[in-house]
Amino acid sequence: MARSMHVRRPATLASLAAELGVSRTTVSNAYNRPDQLSPELRRRVLETARRLGYPGPDPVARSLRTRKAGAVGLLLTENLSYAFRDPAAIGFLEGLALACEDAGTGLLLVPANPEREDVAAVHRAGVDGFVVYSVPDDDPHLAAVLERPVPTVVCDQPDLGNVDRVGIDDQAAMHSLAQHLISLGHRRVGVVCMRLARDRNDDFVVPERQQAAHFHVQRARLAGLAQAFASVGVDWETVPVAERFDHTMASGASAAAQVMERDPQITALICTSDILALGALGELRRRGLRVPEDITVTGFDGIREAEQAGLTTVRQPVLEKGRAAGKLLLDSAERTRPRAVTLSTELVLGSTAASPRGTAEERWFGP
Repeated sequence: MARSMHVRRPATLASLAAELGVSRTTVSNAYNRPDQLSPELRRRVLETARRLGYPGPDPVARSLRTRKAGAVGLLLTENLSYAFRDPAAIGFLEGLALACEDAGTGLLLVPANPEREDVAAVHRAGVDGFVVYSVPDDDPHLAAVLERPVPTVVCDQPDLGNVDRVGIDDQAAMHSLAQHLISLGHRRVGVVCMRLARDRNDDFVVPERQQAAHFHVQRARLAGLAQAFASVGVDWETVPVAERFDHTMASGASAAAQVMERDPQITALICTSDILALGALGELRRRGLRVPEDITVTGFDGIREAEQAGLTTVRQPVLEKGRAAGKLLLDSAERTRPRAVTLSTELVLGSTAASPRGTAEERWFGP
């Protein structure tokens, strides 16, 4: 006759409470509100739970009961690895994580491939609110977020007007950088920019595409450049602007090569990010050009690698952006109107910008 095997059922909150002779609330407090119990009682509850194999309160059941997931969702319209590869994204993520730590809540990354329109990850995300990190205004993942009945904060872009936002004045910051280059004597310039829309375009862009860009940050930075150079008589339509879909140093290098082939006589190459600028520096030096003696190169962001390279750039507080976005989202105060936090930037005068060849001599000796 086969021998029957006795399989012990896993302990439940109710069976653990019965074993200890306490209420189910007491057991629940040992996990969720430990300050409500004496250290000795909590220790006895947890030790008995381990002995009986009780895994703790079911987080799904708890979230259904409290209607709280205990986590903030960070929407990235990039592949997941981007959050751990891109220096500016890393800094932002650290700041957001610090805000979540302070509030005692979790952080869920919700990556979305920029070349796909599958919004299922947004619908599945069990979060109490979303921070949307730098997406185009026509992104379907953004639309899916805004359909959820939870608070949302946008960082950088898009500026929707009716949603809380944290960012900088990108146009003013880039205008300040352009004014510095103009004061050095630069008039013949080229530009390398990040993607302007969801469609892949690794080529030159006309002013119409620049002005209609769905990525508001890039649109604002290009507008700051156009405005500054137009004020000294530069026809912006003649300025070569090369767009790159992927934000990598390789993209910066290929775009720099494209601009130099279009106009080898430019005296400055202005990049709308430090990553693109670092790639451009490598390509220009590969061509035997000296920076800044033969050509000036500038970036935007102020990442550590740019500082190490001596790049002239605009520094923005990426960590503080993340922290401010988290605080804004987790603020329990009742909201009566959309809130906006605009952080300051700093022009960093590095060693990659100088007057064009001949200009310094003309200023010294006179016309």
